[in-house]
Amino acid sequence: MRESRLIRNVRLGIKTLLLHKLRSFLTMLGVVFGVGSVIAMLAVGEGASQEALEQIRKLGSQNIIIDSMKPAEDKSQSNSRTYMNIYGLLYEDEIRIAESFESVRRVVPAKIIQKEGRLGNRALDLRIVGTTPGWFELVEREVIAGRVLTHRDMFSKGNVVVLTEHGARRLLATGNTIGEVLRLGSDYFEVVGIVQSENDLGGAIQTPDRATDAYIAIDVARERYGDVFSQRTAGSRTRELVELHQMIAEVRSADEVEATAKAVDRMLERFHKKKDYRISVPLALLRQAEATKRTFNIVLGSIAGISLLVGGIGIMNIMLASVTERTREIGVRRAIGAKRRQIVGQFLIETMVLSTIGGLIGIGVGLLIPWTITRVAGMPTVVSVSSLVLSLGISMAVGIVFGLYPAVRAARLDPIQALRHE
Repeated sequence: MRESRLIRNVRLGIKTLLLHKLRSFLTMLGVVFGVGSVIAMLAVGEGASQEALEQIRKLGSQNIIIDSMKPAEDKSQSNSRTYMNIYGLLYEDEIRIAESFESVRRVVPAKIIQKEGRLGNRALDLRIVGTTPGWFELVEREVIAGRVLTHRDMFSKGNVVVLTEHGARRLLATGNTIGEVLRLGSDYFEVVGIVQSENDLGGAIQTPDRATDAYIAIDVARERYGDVFSQRTAGSRTRELVELHQMIAEVRSADEVEATAKAVDRMLERFHKKKDYRISVPLALLRQAEATKRTFNIVLGSIAGISLLVGGIGIMNIMLASVTERTREIGVRRAIGAKRRQIVGQFLIETMVLSTIGGLIGIGVGLLIPWTITRVAGMPTVVSVSSLVLSLGISMAVGIVFGLYPAVRAARLDPIQALRHE
Protein backbone atom coordinates (compact mmCIF):
# COMPACT_ATOMS: atom_id res chain seq x y z
CA MET A 1 0.00 0.00 0.00
CA ARG A 2 2.76 2.38 0.99
CA GLU A 3 4.72 1.46 -2.12
CA SER A 4 1.76 2.14 -4.42
CA ARG A 5 1.13 5.46 -2.64
CA LEU A 6 4.77 6.44 -3.07
CA ILE A 7 4.70 5.58 -6.77
CA ARG A 8 1.45 7.55 -7.15
CA ASN A 9 2.98 10.56 -5.41
CA VAL A 10 6.08 10.37 -7.62
CA ARG A 11 3.93 10.28 -10.74
CA LEU A 12 1.91 13.19 -9.42
CA GLY A 13 5.11 15.12 -8.69
CA ILE A 14 6.42 14.52 -12.22
CA LYS A 15 3.05 15.53 -13.71
CA THR A 16 3.06 18.75 -11.68
CA LEU A 17 6.60 19.63 -12.75
CA LEU A 18 5.73 18.98 -16.40
CA LEU A 19 3.03 21.64 -16.21
CA HIS A 20 5.90 24.17 -16.10
CA LYS A 21 8.50 22.46 -18.27
CA LEU A 22 10.79 25.45 -18.89
CA ARG A 23 10.75 26.56 -15.27
CA SER A 24 11.49 23.03 -14.04
CA PHE A 25 14.29 22.62 -16.59
CA LEU A 26 15.96 25.89 -15.66
CA THR A 27 15.72 24.99 -11.96
CA MET A 28 17.25 21.60 -12.71
CA LEU A 29 20.20 23.15 -14.56
CA GLY A 30 21.75 24.37 -11.31
CA VAL A 31 21.91 20.78 -10.03
CA VAL A 32 23.08 19.45 -13.42
CA PHE A 33 26.06 21.81 -13.61
CA GLY A 34 26.78 21.39 -9.91
CA VAL A 35 27.00 17.60 -10.11
CA GLY A 36 28.85 17.75 -13.44
CA SER A 37 31.46 20.17 -12.09
CA VAL A 38 32.01 18.09 -8.93
CA ILE A 39 32.63 14.92 -10.95
CA ALA A 40 34.77 16.68 -13.59
CA MET A 41 36.99 18.53 -11.11
CA LEU A 42 37.51 15.43 -8.99
CA ALA A 43 38.32 13.42 -12.14
CA VAL A 44 40.95 15.94 -13.28
CA GLY A 45 42.49 16.13 -9.81
CA GLU A 46 42.47 12.34 -9.41
CA GLY A 47 44.04 11.82 -12.83
CA ALA A 48 46.87 14.28 -12.20
CA SER A 49 47.50 12.87 -8.71
CA GLN A 50 47.52 9.23 -9.83
CA GLU A 51 49.94 9.98 -12.67
CA ALA A 52 52.37 11.70 -10.28
CA LEU A 53 51.98 8.96 -7.65
CA GLU A 54 52.58 6.22 -10.22
CA GLN A 55 55.76 7.88 -11.44
CA ILE A 56 57.00 8.26 -7.86
CA ARG A 57 56.24 4.58 -7.16
CA LYS A 58 58.38 3.64 -10.15
CA LEU A 59 61.36 5.18 -8.35
CA GLY A 60 60.97 2.51 -5.69
CA SER A 61 59.52 2.94 -2.21
CA GLN A 62 62.59 1.19 -0.75
CA ASN A 63 65.18 3.27 -2.63
CA ILE A 64 67.31 6.22 -1.55
CA ILE A 65 68.61 8.34 -4.45
CA ILE A 66 71.81 10.29 -3.85
CA ASP A 67 72.92 12.79 -6.52
CA SER A 68 76.12 14.79 -6.87
CA MET A 69 75.36 18.48 -6.63
CA LYS A 70 77.68 21.27 -7.73
CA PRO A 71 78.30 23.64 -4.79
CA ALA A 72 78.44 27.42 -5.11
CA GLU A 73 81.50 28.46 -7.17
CA ASP A 74 84.45 30.17 -5.57
CA LYS A 75 84.61 33.65 -7.17
CA SER A 76 88.40 33.79 -6.94
CA GLN A 77 88.61 30.59 -8.95
CA SER A 78 85.86 31.48 -11.41
CA ASN A 79 87.80 34.58 -12.50
CA SER A 80 90.78 32.48 -13.62
CA ARG A 81 90.94 31.25 -17.20
CA THR A 82 91.37 27.59 -16.23
CA TYR A 83 90.55 25.89 -12.95
CA MET A 84 89.53 22.49 -11.60
CA ASN A 85 86.21 22.12 -9.80
CA ILE A 86 86.17 19.00 -7.61
CA TYR A 87 82.87 17.93 -6.08
CA GLY A 88 80.32 15.16 -5.86
CA LEU A 89 80.11 11.58 -4.70
CA LEU A 90 83.20 9.41 -4.37
CA TYR A 91 83.85 5.77 -5.24
CA GLU A 92 84.61 5.29 -1.56
CA ASP A 93 81.14 6.59 -0.65
CA GLU A 94 79.60 3.61 -2.40
CA ILE A 95 81.75 1.22 -0.37
CA ARG A 96 81.08 3.07 2.89
CA ILE A 97 77.31 3.00 2.46
CA ALA A 98 77.25 -0.66 1.41
CA GLU A 99 79.43 -1.78 4.34
CA SER A 100 78.27 0.57 7.10
CA PHE A 101 74.51 -0.02 7.11
CA GLU A 102 72.92 -3.40 7.67
CA SER A 103 69.62 -2.03 6.40
CA VAL A 104 71.12 -1.31 2.95
CA ARG A 105 70.71 -4.31 0.67
CA ARG A 106 72.85 -2.95 -2.19
CA VAL A 107 74.14 0.25 -3.74
CA VAL A 108 74.05 0.92 -7.49
CA PRO A 109 76.49 3.61 -8.72
CA ALA A 110 76.09 5.72 -11.87
CA LYS A 111 78.67 7.75 -13.77
CA ILE A 112 77.12 10.14 -16.29
CA ILE A 113 78.85 11.62 -19.35
CA GLN A 114 77.40 13.67 -22.20
CA LYS A 115 78.63 12.44 -25.60
CA GLU A 116 77.46 12.45 -29.18
CA GLY A 117 76.15 9.15 -30.47
CA ARG A 118 76.67 8.57 -34.17
CA LEU A 119 75.66 5.83 -36.59
CA GLY A 120 76.42 6.59 -40.22
CA ASN A 121 75.09 10.06 -40.98
CA ARG A 122 72.70 10.08 -37.99
CA ALA A 123 73.77 11.74 -34.75
CA LEU A 124 72.17 12.40 -31.35
CA ASP A 125 73.46 13.87 -28.09
CA LEU A 126 73.30 11.04 -25.58
CA ARG A 127 73.61 10.83 -21.81
CA ILE A 128 75.99 7.93 -21.27
CA VAL A 129 75.29 6.20 -17.96
CA GLY A 130 78.08 3.99 -16.65
CA THR A 131 76.45 1.64 -14.15
CA THR A 132 76.01 -1.98 -13.06
CA PRO A 133 73.36 -4.63 -13.85
CA GLY A 134 71.65 -3.69 -10.57
CA TRP A 135 70.48 -0.44 -12.20
CA PHE A 136 67.92 -2.31 -14.29
CA GLU A 137 66.57 -4.05 -11.18
CA LEU A 138 66.10 -0.87 -9.16
CA VAL A 139 64.98 1.30 -12.09
CA GLU A 140 62.57 -1.18 -13.64
CA ARG A 141 61.87 -0.47 -17.29
CA GLU A 142 60.44 -2.74 -19.97
CA VAL A 143 63.03 -4.43 -22.19
CA ILE A 144 61.84 -3.82 -25.74
CA ALA A 145 64.56 -5.75 -27.58
CA GLY A 146 67.72 -7.69 -26.75
CA ARG A 147 68.95 -7.64 -23.15
CA VAL A 148 70.31 -5.37 -20.43
CA LEU A 149 73.81 -5.27 -18.97
CA THR A 150 74.98 -8.45 -17.22
CA HIS A 151 77.74 -9.32 -14.76
CA ARG A 152 79.60 -10.92 -17.65
CA ASP A 153 79.75 -7.50 -19.34
CA MET A 154 81.22 -6.11 -16.12
CA PHE A 155 83.97 -8.72 -15.90
CA SER A 156 84.88 -8.69 -19.60
CA LYS A 157 84.70 -4.88 -19.82
CA GLY A 158 83.23 -5.26 -23.28
CA ASN A 159 82.15 -2.31 -25.40
CA VAL A 160 78.41 -3.03 -25.27
CA VAL A 161 75.62 -0.48 -24.87
CA VAL A 162 71.92 -0.56 -24.01
CA LEU A 163 69.87 2.27 -25.56
CA THR A 164 66.54 3.76 -24.61
CA GLU A 165 63.67 3.55 -27.08
CA HIS A 166 63.99 7.24 -28.01
CA GLY A 167 67.69 6.96 -28.85
CA ALA A 168 67.14 3.74 -30.77
CA ARG A 169 64.42 5.29 -32.93
CA ARG A 170 66.60 8.27 -33.75
CA LEU A 171 69.82 6.39 -34.47
CA LEU A 172 68.66 2.97 -35.65
CA ALA A 173 65.61 4.11 -37.61
CA THR A 174 66.60 2.45 -40.86
CA GLY A 175 68.88 -0.32 -39.62
CA ASN A 176 68.83 -3.40 -37.45
CA THR A 177 68.27 -2.72 -33.78
CA ILE A 178 70.47 -5.30 -32.09
CA GLY A 179 74.07 -5.82 -33.16
CA GLU A 180 74.63 -2.38 -34.71
CA VAL A 181 77.93 -0.70 -33.85
CA LEU A 182 77.42 2.79 -32.45
CA ARG A 183 80.11 5.43 -31.95
CA LEU A 184 79.98 7.20 -28.59
CA GLY A 185 82.49 10.04 -28.64
CA SER A 186 85.61 8.39 -30.08
CA ASP A 187 84.80 4.82 -29.01
CA TYR A 188 82.66 2.16 -30.66
CA PHE A 189 80.03 0.08 -28.85
CA GLU A 190 77.78 -2.79 -29.91
CA VAL A 191 74.06 -2.29 -29.24
CA VAL A 192 72.86 -5.30 -27.20
CA GLY A 193 69.49 -4.06 -25.93
CA ILE A 194 66.78 -1.41 -25.94
CA VAL A 195 64.71 -0.40 -22.91
CA GLN A 196 61.76 1.91 -22.46
CA SER A 197 62.44 5.14 -20.62
CA GLU A 198 60.31 7.39 -18.44
CA ASN A 199 60.07 11.18 -18.39
CA ASP A 200 61.39 12.88 -15.26
CA LEU A 201 59.00 14.27 -12.67
CA GLY A 202 60.71 17.62 -12.31
CA GLY A 203 60.70 19.58 -9.09
CA ALA A 204 62.41 18.21 -5.98
CA ILE A 205 63.06 14.74 -7.39
CA GLN A 206 63.63 13.29 -10.85
CA THR A 207 63.55 9.84 -12.32
CA PRO A 208 67.09 8.47 -12.62
CA ASP A 209 66.72 7.77 -16.35
CA ARG A 210 66.21 10.07 -19.33
CA ALA A 211 64.91 9.57 -22.85
CA THR A 212 68.44 9.92 -24.31
CA ASP A 213 70.26 7.43 -22.06
CA ALA A 214 72.88 4.96 -23.24
CA TYR A 215 73.95 2.42 -20.61
CA ILE A 216 77.45 0.94 -20.45
CA ALA A 217 79.44 -0.86 -17.73
CA ILE A 218 80.75 1.58 -15.13
CA ASP A 219 84.34 0.28 -15.35
CA VAL A 220 84.24 0.80 -19.11
CA ALA A 221 82.98 4.36 -18.63
CA ARG A 222 85.76 5.03 -16.14
CA GLU A 223 88.49 3.68 -18.43
CA ARG A 224 87.21 5.28 -21.65
CA TYR A 225 86.19 8.69 -20.34
CA GLY A 226 87.89 9.16 -16.98
CA ASP A 227 86.69 11.33 -14.10
CA VAL A 228 87.65 14.77 -15.44
CA PHE A 229 85.29 16.63 -17.72
CA SER A 230 86.16 19.83 -19.59
CA GLN A 231 83.79 22.59 -20.65
CA ARG A 232 84.58 25.78 -22.56
CA THR A 233 82.63 28.95 -21.84
CA ALA A 234 83.21 32.56 -23.03
CA GLY A 235 86.99 32.76 -22.97
CA SER A 236 87.51 30.33 -20.09
CA ARG A 237 87.83 26.59 -19.68
CA THR A 238 86.19 24.82 -16.80
CA ARG A 239 87.37 21.39 -15.70
CA GLU A 240 85.36 19.27 -13.32
CA LEU A 241 86.36 16.14 -11.44
CA VAL A 242 83.35 14.06 -10.45
CA GLU A 243 83.80 10.40 -9.59
CA LEU A 244 80.15 9.37 -9.29
CA HIS A 245 77.15 11.39 -10.34
CA GLN A 246 74.52 9.25 -8.67
CA MET A 247 73.96 6.32 -6.34
CA ILE A 248 70.78 4.39 -5.64
CA ALA A 249 70.73 2.58 -2.29
CA GLU A 250 68.12 -0.14 -1.85
CA VAL A 251 66.91 -0.62 1.73
CA ARG A 252 65.60 -3.92 3.09
CA SER A 253 62.17 -2.60 4.05
CA ALA A 254 60.14 0.57 3.58
CA ASP A 255 60.00 1.08 7.36
CA GLU A 256 63.79 1.59 7.45
CA VAL A 257 64.08 3.95 4.48
CA GLU A 258 63.76 7.34 6.16
CA ALA A 259 65.94 6.45 9.15
CA THR A 260 68.60 5.03 6.83
CA ALA A 261 68.50 8.16 4.65
CA LYS A 262 69.19 10.36 7.69
CA ALA A 263 72.05 8.09 8.78
CA VAL A 264 73.56 8.17 5.26
CA ASP A 265 73.32 11.96 5.25
CA ARG A 266 75.16 12.19 8.58
CA MET A 267 77.88 9.85 7.35
CA LEU A 268 78.42 11.75 4.09
CA GLU A 269 78.69 15.04 6.00
CA ARG A 270 81.78 13.67 7.74
CA PHE A 271 83.60 13.06 4.46
CA HIS A 272 82.36 16.02 2.40
CA LYS A 273 83.48 19.47 3.47
CA LYS A 274 80.87 21.11 1.25
CA LYS A 275 77.29 20.10 0.67
CA ASP A 276 77.99 18.66 -2.78
CA TYR A 277 75.33 15.95 -2.78
CA ARG A 278 71.56 15.71 -2.50
CA ILE A 279 69.54 12.89 -0.97
CA SER A 280 66.04 12.16 -2.28
CA VAL A 281 63.65 9.69 -0.68
CA PRO A 282 60.83 8.64 -3.04
CA LEU A 283 58.88 7.15 -0.10
CA ALA A 284 58.76 10.51 1.70
CA LEU A 285 57.72 12.24 -1.52
CA LEU A 286 55.07 9.57 -2.08
CA ARG A 287 53.55 10.20 1.34
CA GLN A 288 53.64 13.94 0.76
CA ALA A 289 52.02 13.54 -2.67
CA GLU A 290 49.25 11.36 -1.20
CA ALA A 291 48.54 13.97 1.50
CA THR A 292 48.54 16.71 -1.14
CA LYS A 293 46.17 14.63 -3.25
CA ARG A 294 43.65 14.37 -0.41
CA THR A 295 43.82 18.11 0.27
CA PHE A 296 43.56 18.86 -3.45
CA ASN A 297 40.45 16.70 -3.81
CA ILE A 298 38.80 18.32 -0.79
CA VAL A 299 39.48 21.81 -2.15
CA LEU A 300 38.25 20.94 -5.64
CA GLY A 301 35.17 19.20 -4.27
CA SER A 302 34.36 22.18 -2.04
CA ILE A 303 34.67 24.64 -4.91
CA ALA A 304 32.48 22.51 -7.14
CA GLY A 305 30.03 22.02 -4.25
CA ILE A 306 29.27 25.74 -4.36
CA SER A 307 27.55 25.11 -7.69
CA LEU A 308 25.30 22.57 -5.98
CA LEU A 309 24.57 25.11 -3.26
CA VAL A 310 23.47 27.60 -5.91
CA GLY A 311 21.33 24.89 -7.48
CA GLY A 312 19.74 24.17 -4.10
CA ILE A 313 18.90 27.83 -3.61
CA GLY A 314 17.25 27.79 -7.04
CA ILE A 315 15.15 24.79 -6.01
CA MET A 316 14.05 26.50 -2.79
CA ASN A 317 13.16 29.66 -4.69
CA ILE A 318 11.04 27.87 -7.28
CA MET A 319 9.29 25.69 -4.67
CA LEU A 320 8.39 28.75 -2.59
CA ALA A 321 6.86 30.27 -5.72
CA SER A 322 5.05 26.99 -6.35
CA VAL A 323 3.58 27.01 -2.82
CA THR A 324 2.22 30.51 -3.40
CA GLU A 325 0.71 29.51 -6.76
CA ARG A 326 -0.88 26.35 -5.36
CA THR A 327 -2.23 27.78 -2.11
CA ARG A 328 -5.84 27.07 -3.11
CA GLU A 329 -4.93 23.48 -4.14
CA ILE A 330 -3.32 22.96 -0.72
CA GLY A 331 -6.45 24.33 0.98
CA VAL A 332 -8.68 21.92 -0.94
CA ARG A 333 -6.48 18.94 -0.03
CA ARG A 334 -6.46 19.92 3.63
CA ALA A 335 -10.25 20.44 3.58
CA ILE A 336 -10.91 16.91 2.27
CA GLY A 337 -8.72 15.34 4.94
CA ALA A 338 -5.10 15.48 3.79
CA LYS A 339 -2.69 15.56 6.74
CA ARG A 340 0.24 17.92 7.08
CA ARG A 341 2.77 15.14 6.60
CA GLN A 342 1.11 14.27 3.29
CA ILE A 343 1.48 17.87 2.11
CA VAL A 344 5.12 17.87 3.22
CA GLY A 345 5.65 14.56 1.43
CA GLN A 346 4.07 15.85 -1.78
CA PHE A 347 6.38 18.87 -2.04
CA LEU A 348 9.47 16.94 -0.91
CA ILE A 349 8.83 14.34 -3.61
CA GLU A 350 8.68 17.11 -6.21
CA THR A 351 12.02 18.58 -5.06
CA MET A 352 13.52 15.07 -4.93
CA VAL A 353 12.38 14.40 -8.49
CA LEU A 354 13.98 17.68 -9.60
CA SER A 355 17.27 17.06 -7.82
CA THR A 356 17.50 13.34 -8.71
CA ILE A 357 16.83 13.83 -12.43
CA GLY A 358 19.19 16.79 -12.39
CA GLY A 359 21.80 14.65 -10.62
CA LEU A 360 21.49 11.83 -13.17
CA ILE A 361 21.87 14.27 -16.07
CA GLY A 362 24.76 15.88 -14.18
CA ILE A 363 26.50 12.50 -13.97
CA GLY A 364 26.31 12.27 -17.76
CA VAL A 365 27.78 15.78 -18.05
CA GLY A 366 30.43 14.88 -15.47
CA LEU A 367 31.48 11.83 -17.50
CA LEU A 368 31.51 13.76 -20.78
CA ILE A 369 33.76 16.62 -19.56
CA PRO A 370 36.71 14.44 -18.41
CA TRP A 371 36.46 12.34 -21.58
CA THR A 372 36.63 15.53 -23.68
CA ILE A 373 39.59 16.86 -21.65
CA THR A 374 41.50 13.61 -22.14
CA ARG A 375 40.78 13.46 -25.87
CA VAL A 376 41.45 17.14 -26.62
CA ALA A 377 44.14 18.17 -24.12
CA GLY A 378 45.71 14.75 -23.51
CA MET A 379 45.43 15.20 -19.72
CA PRO A 380 44.81 12.02 -17.72
CA THR A 381 41.47 11.94 -15.89
CA VAL A 382 40.07 9.30 -13.57
CA VAL A 383 36.36 9.11 -12.77
CA SER A 384 35.86 7.03 -9.64
CA VAL A 385 32.63 5.27 -8.70
CA SER A 386 32.78 6.97 -5.30
CA SER A 387 32.67 10.43 -6.93
CA LEU A 388 29.56 9.43 -8.92
CA VAL A 389 27.78 8.06 -5.86
CA LEU A 390 28.88 11.04 -3.74
CA SER A 391 27.69 13.58 -6.31
CA LEU A 392 24.30 11.91 -6.76
CA GLY A 393 23.89 11.57 -3.00
CA ILE A 394 24.73 15.24 -2.47
CA SER A 395 22.26 16.31 -5.17
CA MET A 396 19.48 14.28 -3.50
CA ALA A 397 20.44 15.71 -0.11
CA VAL A 398 20.30 19.21 -1.61
CA GLY A 399 16.76 18.47 -2.81
CA ILE A 400 15.68 17.39 0.68
CA VAL A 401 17.41 20.22 2.58
CA PHE A 402 16.33 23.04 0.29
CA GLY A 403 12.87 21.59 -0.33
CA LEU A 404 12.06 21.04 3.34
CA TYR A 405 11.28 24.67 4.21
CA PRO A 406 8.84 25.24 1.30
CA ALA A 407 7.19 21.89 2.10
CA VAL A 408 6.74 22.74 5.79
CA ARG A 409 5.48 26.19 4.88
CA ALA A 410 2.89 24.65 2.59
CA ALA A 411 1.77 22.20 5.30
CA ARG A 412 1.34 24.99 7.86
CA LEU A 413 -1.09 26.99 5.71
CA ASP A 414 -4.43 27.50 7.32
CA PRO A 415 -7.03 25.57 5.25
CA ILE A 416 -9.68 28.32 5.52
CA GLN A 417 -7.24 31.06 4.45
CA ALA A 418 -5.91 28.83 1.69
CA LEU A 419 -9.42 28.25 0.26
CA ARG A 420 -10.06 32.00 0.17
CA HIS A 421 -6.77 32.60 -1.72
CA GLU A 422 -7.23 33.78 -5.31
